[in-house]
Amino acid sequence: MKGENWREALIAAVKPYRFRYDEPLAGYTSFRIGGPADLLVEVNTRAELDRLVRYCAGEGIPWLLLGRGTNVLIKDGGICGVVIRLGPDFGRITVEGVELRAGAAAPLALVAETAARHGLSGLEFASGIPGSLGGGVYMNAGAYGNEMKDVVVAAEVYRPGVGFTRLTREELELAYRSSVLQRTDGILLEALLRLTPGDETAIRAKMKELNARRREKQPLEYPSAGSVFKRPAGAYAGRLIEVAGLKGKTVGKAQVSTKHAGFIINLGGATAQEVLALIEEVRAVVFQRTGYWLEPELRILGRE
Repeated sequence: MKGENWREALIAAVKPYRFRYDEPLAGYTSFRIGGPADLLVEVNTRAELDRLVRYCAGEGIPWLLLGRGTNVLIKDGGICGVVIRLGPDFGRITVEGVELRAGAAAPLALVAETAARHGLSGLEFASGIPGSLGGGVYMNAGAYGNEMKDVVVAAEVYRPGVGFTRLTREELELAYRSSVLQRTDGILLEALLRLTPGDETAIRAKMKELNARRREKQPLEYPSAGSVFKRPAGAYAGRLIEVAGLKGKTVGKAQVSTKHAGFIINLGGATAQEVLALIEEVRAVVFQRTGYWLEPELRILGRE
């Protein structure tokens, strides 16, 4: 980054929709944890996004896209450089026949609700997922036997140095908690979903049933980032953690949930350092007692 006034120079050059200096990111994550972003920038058009990323590349300014912050842990030192958020124009949802088109900033729950209202089935599993559509495709979010790859047909994507492009489902390489976007710094702008005609009453009944199961089994009353670890081959992370005797284990204000051992929750005022220490302790003890080495599912971002 060039010069101590790099933020002012960036704002003057890009003219973004909104921006904030030294913005604490705890309020932008479901964990309610995270240090400040040097500069938080919201863009509301594709042209603004292109200008911003091009400017950052030219000036050597690191940048990071942050959606609804539901699958991330941001370290206490915050994020160096620019944190980008997509504005309201990236949250539009339209339906035509059995196809639903949604912007990356649209909440997954709202996308599922829109599908239900139009009598379209296939997104019932997503009605209780708290993230955005963009994050859902980026991570190939899934629950109760379904994943985003089951309904995504294509996506509009911005790739730094390449520009705007359209990717098919095959080109997105959607797999277990993985997509090509994670390996190419691609920014999803919009996705096209193909659903199945259904009865709205039956669709809503299924959504209600799945959300009741979530409330019963998951610690939704506490801030968290959802499942902390990926599912290891032939086992379940939560079950391994429970077998290892770690249910309820705490480090400071971070705790392995007593309701679902696959979750680490923020009891109130937890720091990222406490969560990270708990993650490492869980991994070590689970490996020692079961032979499984757990890999984090959540993205760990930022500086110490």
